[in-house]
Amino acid sequence: QVQLVESGGGLVQPGESLTLSCAASGSIFSLGAMGWYVQAPGKQRELVASITRGGRTYYVESVKGRFTISRDNAKNMVFLQMNNLKAEDTAVYFCNGVGSTITWGQGTQVTVSA
Repeated sequence: QVQLVESGGGLVQPGESLTLSCAASGSIFSLGAMGWYVQAPGKQRELVASITRGGRTYYVESVKGRFTISRDNAKNMVFLQMNNLKAEDTAVYFCNGVGSTITWGQGTQVTVSA
């Protein structure tokens, strides 16, 4: 089964940027649409951005204009460029399929704090 490994998180100040990476051990093309999910303390995991095989993207309103999702099917990777980060973006970030998910990775912690 495909395994997912997220990386790139860290501690940043408000207004700064981060780029998250998700490396899959197998073909992400077979997973179809891919997404980035966030889980803040005490909250459920939720989808914030997704991208289809063909590159069509979707963002929740709170990240529109600040986050950009992309994928490299040849390298089996998914990325999330995050700009103008806010304190409310603090969460653990995961990648996975959309609609049909596989075993979740460990995620990567993003902390936005002054």
